[in-house]
Amino acid sequence: MKPWIGIPCETVRDKEWWPAAHGHRQTYIEAVVSVGALPLLIPTIDQDELLLSYYNQIDGLLLAGGKDISPAHYGEHPHPNLDEGDPVQDCMEISLARRALAEGMPTLAICRGMQLLNVAMGGTLYQDLPAQCAASCAVDHDASSKHAIAINLEDWTFRAHDIQLDAESQLAYLLETRTLRVNSLHHQAIKRLAPGLRATGWSPDGVVEAVEGGDNTSSEFLIGVQCHPEALYNGADTRWQTLFSTFVESCITFHWKRDRHDATDLET
Repeated sequence: MKPWIGIPCETVRDKEWWPAAHGHRQTYIEAVVSVGALPLLIPTIDQDELLLSYYNQIDGLLLAGGKDISPAHYGEHPHPNLDEGDPVQDCMEISLARRALAEGMPTLAICRGMQLLNVAMGGTLYQDLPAQCAASCAVDHDASSKHAIAINLEDWTFRAHDIQLDAESQLAYLLETRTLRVNSLHHQAIKRLAPGLRATGWSPDGVVEAVEGGDNTSSEFLIGVQCHPEALYNGADTRWQTLFSTFVESCITFHWKRDRHDATDLET
């Protein structure tokens, strides 16, 4: 079977007078398709009934990169360097993430997605690393963005810095390494780690670069990464292909378990 992977959309408006478009970057879609799954783009909606209908169709959740998350969701006032956000997208993704966590649905969270996962589970964020961690941040965490701008190309493959992985982490097992070089395109990061998550990867300056579900989480696959493996898996670092393929395998397993559970409920 080909599992359905839900990818919540972001809202894009090219001009002030232009109607909003809902979508996401092609690289996420290609990464999901490359490992035999079907991407289902979930539009930015604020209707719980419709959102639940979308959720019930999917076998896995991919929380992608994008806009800054409102600090209201973790009890802080906006920093002056906070970029534009999307309140509807924030609420929609938090709702989806919490549903997935409660049901044990496989979840892969990338960049903003990892930050959103942390917030949904009760953690906090640095709203702007350069302003809030200037003394301790020895790494330019937006170096890959600057490289793409400098060469004037849509190229996110520039690997800016190393990360160190926990030897006991699922990610270290999948990638068969404890150290690897990654791309970096962010100015926000995890500040206080949420209960139920454990940090499993760090940049040289201590910024959390990977998280996984703790012992009290029910999902067999719950991984977040701060880098963008969807821009690396098909050339720059093919080891990331294993992350996507394992995610999809977990989604297939989840699909059949949920089907058996639903069938048992009907019988009783």
